[in-house]
Amino acid sequence: MRRLLFEIAYQGTLYHGYQVQANALTVAQVVQDAVEKVFGRRENITGCSRTDAGVHAEQYFFHMDTDSRIPTDAAVRALNVNLPGDIAVLSCREVSPSFHARYSVEWKEYTYKIWNGPVRNPFLSGMALMHPFPLDVELMDQCAKEFVGTHDFRGFCSTGSKAKPTISDGGESTVRTVFAASVRREGNMVFFTVSGDGFLYNMVRIMVGTLLMTGIGRLHPGELTEILKSGDRTRAGITAQPSGLYLTRVSYTPFDQKEGVTDG
Repeated sequence: MRRLLFEIAYQGTLYHGYQVQANALTVAQVVQDAVEKVFGRRENITGCSRTDAGVHAEQYFFHMDTDSRIPTDAAVRALNVNLPGDIAVLSCREVSPSFHARYSVEWKEYTYKIWNGPVRNPFLSGMALMHPFPLDVELMDQCAKEFVGTHDFRGFCSTGSKAKPTISDGGESTVRTVFAASVRREGNMVFFTVSGDGFLYNMVRIMVGTLLMTGIGRLHPGELTEILKSGDRTRAGITAQPSGLYLTRVSYTPFDQKEGVTDG
């Protein structure tokens, strides 16, 4: 029995998230359909994370156990032949039986894209948030730094949702550690990038909604820290739409060793 680790990327616009659902098309379902065609059986696949409907991934991993002896490079080619254009297998390699695509993760990075031009960009429909009003990106970046550190993010989790276990402690805790957070502008595109040991349901999208309050002058430095301490969801911003959210990195090495290739 071999354990294979696949790296994929996908555009999530047409899918109801990654995880298989009974009555909705998901990324995992489409990938399993391709796996069944290539490997001759519907092997179980284990993903590194859940992503919501409409969310994209520039880097995503899943592992699969198989008796097939198909070479890893041939598996990549064959799967891509059987996948639609909005999902691609980037790489495949053998890993040890103890490796787990989800539980071996050390940290993840998400990027949220905001088109901040006076007119919407039709080529970014479903791929970025359209925000036509001016944003103070320098102030947003300053406030984003207040997310860094270990905090209880219960105020940045969708109301009524159950906390997902942290990568590190396996418990039902709303405490997470954010390693880095920043906001930058490139022309009309604004990017919010955040790295952490794990994220609650809709946490990044609520972070974005809160930073948008900063960008239009409704929230000032220091106030975001007070919202974090309060744990009050009503004091944070809206849940930004999913179209601008990308899972951009999944790492199996500690954050302070992030340089170099992701290690399985």
